[in-house]
Amino acid sequence: MNISMKQKAVAMVFSLGLMAGCSSTGETVDEGYTDTAASGQDGSTVYGGTDDGGISSGQLSAEERQAAQERAEMEAMRQITTFYFDFDTSEIKPEARDVLVAHAKFLAANPSQQVRLEGHGDERGTKEYNLALGERRANAVERFLIVNGASRGQIETVSYGEEKPAVMGSTDSAWAQNRRVELIFQ
Repeated sequence: MNISMKQKAVAMVFSLGLMAGCSSTGETVDEGYTDTAASGQDGSTVYGGTDDGGISSGQLSAEERQAAQERAEMEAMRQITTFYFDFDTSEIKPEARDVLVAHAKFLAANPSQQVRLEGHGDERGTKEYNLALGERRANAVERFLIVNGASRGQIETVSYGEEKPAVMGSTDSAWAQNRRVELIFQ
């Protein structure tokens, strides 16, 4: 499973954020606001100071907690908007599929949301070939999104071929970062 450094970094940031957000110390943070962690079935109060205006996880059922966790995971996955391709192919990589499903579900739930799929290639090959390859890549992502719930009317595709490289250079690393489709939400 080949995961780019950018995807690893994004996953690491979200993991650290999740761990930091889930930690509780039980100490006073600011006057009137405490981070209380109750033991047992009571759960913990979030943003609950002395005014009892917070939300207690003890009030959520297991299904509600699971649904909230899934929504948070889907939102975290939606932060990834660049998808990379192997040399001379428009086949979507397996590690990108779950993230694209999250985008498709978001589009299905928000029918007025528009997205532009920008297909790119590396500098090898002719300009015409790279334009066609970028278009095939964008079309592959479009088909995947539609099959998973997005509407064709929400999606616009465009190919830039080799014209807008993400990284300048003629190395394997630079080429790998330039073979991509970017989702631009409008």
